[in-house]
Amino acid sequence: MMRAAGLSPAAGLAMAAFAAVSHGHAQEALAPYQMVRSLQLVQDRIASGDQAALPMQAKLLELVDKRLRKASGDDLKEPKNLRALLVYGMSGGNPVTVKAAAARVEMDAGMQAVSAGVLAYLGGRPADAIEALKPVDPMALPADLGAFVALVKGSLLATEDPAQALALLDRARLLSPGTLVEEAALRRSVGIAMETGDAARFLRASTQYVAHYLRSPYASQFADAFVAGVVAMNEAIGRDRLLDITSMMDGEREKVVYLRISRAAALDGLSDLSAFAAAQAERHRTGRDNGDDPRALLYASLSALTSATAEDLREKLRRIDRNRLSESDRALFDAATAVSREIAAPPAAAVAPQPPQPLAPAQPGLPPDMPQAGAAAPGEEADLPPVEGAVSERPAVQAEAEPPAAAASPPAAPAAPAGGGAAPLPVEAGAVAVEGGQPADAADAAIADARRKLEQIDEMLGTSPQ
Repeated sequence: MMRAAGLSPAAGLAMAAFAAVSHGHAQEALAPYQMVRSLQLVQDRIASGDQAALPMQAKLLELVDKRLRKASGDDLKEPKNLRALLVYGMSGGNPVTVKAAAARVEMDAGMQAVSAGVLAYLGGRPADAIEALKPVDPMALPADLGAFVALVKGSLLATEDPAQALALLDRARLLSPGTLVEEAALRRSVGIAMETGDAARFLRASTQYVAHYLRSPYASQFADAFVAGVVAMNEAIGRDRLLDITSMMDGEREKVVYLRISRAAALDGLSDLSAFAAAQAERHRTGRDNGDDPRALLYASLSALTSATAEDLREKLRRIDRNRLSESDRALFDAATAVSREIAAPPAAAVAPQPPQPLAPAQPGLPPDMPQAGAAAPGEEADLPPVEGAVSERPAVQAEAEPPAAAASPPAAPAAPAGGGAAPLPVEAGAVAVEGGQPADAADAAIADARRKLEQIDEMLGTSPQ
């Protein structure tokens, strides 16, 4: 299945299918395998970035569903039609239709195993699907069916056996280059390589995906895995390789990716990566200055928390228009502002030592060694009020900068597991611990107090949902 070029093969079959619908004899006009082939060609165009094909896909799914519901046992005895039935199911088709049609045809042992696995997969029973497909070799099947079986098996084994999953995804690509199957296989490969820490495989699959499928409606899923992988494997991924991959993106996508990397790296305490990504977002390879983007300014400020002076940090934050930030980024802005105030606050005046005071009488009914009402327990400190808005969410990109999501476009495979959680922001450099937990003087007391508040902000940022 090679990618459709221009309008010739895809448009020819799709337009024939639509013509049949318009004349009210779709069920008799085309065989099931012809209609499913038309659907696949349209989906391949969608994978390559043809958004105009999305309405065609929805209509063809409806048309194929009607045709297969009326297909007789004799229709499905034809091997091409039986394979088309299973491919339709793995292409976003109706599981109820696939199950009903499969029950009307006798199959050999091999096809029974494939059918059972596909139906279990469509029914949300991954363990049963893995068991049913275990003896099935995708390379021994005709390419049109084998590619989808390899994709499904690879997706199902991603957690249990990542190495075998990657090998199966490679086979899916080999059997179906230039199609939605390859797009999904590459996308899964990026996610699995990120989860296993395989930087070489991650970079290779990311390069191939960006080169061919960056305009796919599923590219936002790739971007999630790519950003998470760059942050998680920061030490193994060189800046030059990162620049090579992003240089293949258009300017707006490149900017969005770097903004997301900068934000995620700042939350993970990777100030060097965050600063690098923020700088790339502010100034594109074309030389265009994007320094007025509030997101770039905010993430650059976060990456400078451990190195900038209080005055520099406040100056960076003053340049940011808070109203142009998303809700989650406003929370980060508020937290960074609170930090800048804390590290700039003057030390409290030294308090003269006071002579020991007699213990207050215990409240009636309480032993003398129990804390009095309203007092902190020994070794504890009174709660600090939370910083307003200091809550972190999953790194979000502004809607206008995200690659477009598919409308009524079903995924070809299960979503890859999201990776990486955000860690707390680093504590301000220079906040030193004092021996025994007791401040040595007034300046140390102020530093210890500021550090305690920073840790509380870190805790709120780090434990909130990402």
